[in-house]
Amino acid sequence: MNITLYVWRQKGPDDAGRFEQHGAKNISPDMSFLEMLDVVNKELIKKGKEPIAFDHDCREGICGSCSQVINGIPHGQKERTTVCQLHMRNFKDGDVIYVEPFRAKAFPVIKDLIVDRSAIDRIIQAGGYVSVHTGGSPDANAILIPKKDAETAMDASECIGCGACVAACPNGSAMLFTAAKVTHLAMLPQGRIEAARRVCVMTEEMMKEGFGNCSNHYECQAICPKGIKVQFIAKLNREFIKAQLD
Repeated sequence: MNITLYVWRQKGPDDAGRFEQHGAKNISPDMSFLEMLDVVNKELIKKGKEPIAFDHDCREGICGSCSQVINGIPHGQKERTTVCQLHMRNFKDGDVIYVEPFRAKAFPVIKDLIVDRSAIDRIIQAGGYVSVHTGGSPDANAILIPKKDAETAMDASECIGCGACVAACPNGSAMLFTAAKVTHLAMLPQGRIEAARRVCVMTEEMMKEGFGNCSNHYECQAICPKGIKVQFIAKLNREFIKAQLD
């Protein structure tokens, strides 16, 4: 298949940036989107041109680093799929595809399709962990956890921190990401010890990093490649209110 690409090219955060047209020829439908970009880059290098800069790591939908907006949709049009898991069979021969980086105040563009997502890392560093001493590994049944709580914690822990929720939100909010991390630990006995401090410092860091407020557009839930639900935002709000009362 042959594809026409309009790719965002930007030398750095201070550059204006622009869309640049490229042709992707003889692309196999079994290629992933990133593999297709690899093919385009090989042709650019052969011609002595600068390849397209894009971020990637695991290419298995785990790391969350492939922060691209494809035809106006973070990670593309296929639900619950990261860019690295999006295959070219989801497109048609002759398609025109626009590729650009995540757009958010807290995610400045580094180069081309690469954005600085370290603001999300700093939210985790603020309190998204358990710091109590646990000693050796306890038996699996040493701490009894209700099945519903365990399942809720597991659902929240699926968040890979890709930032698609931020890019999709009209306000550039990181509430879904922060809520997933807070809920994951708040539902478990090991995380309850620091729950009040955690929700306060993570929320404070989120606001400090320049993320917007949640206004219930639900775009974050619709675009999340792991299906994280907005119900976790309600849990975050409850945890925050409890912490303030304490």
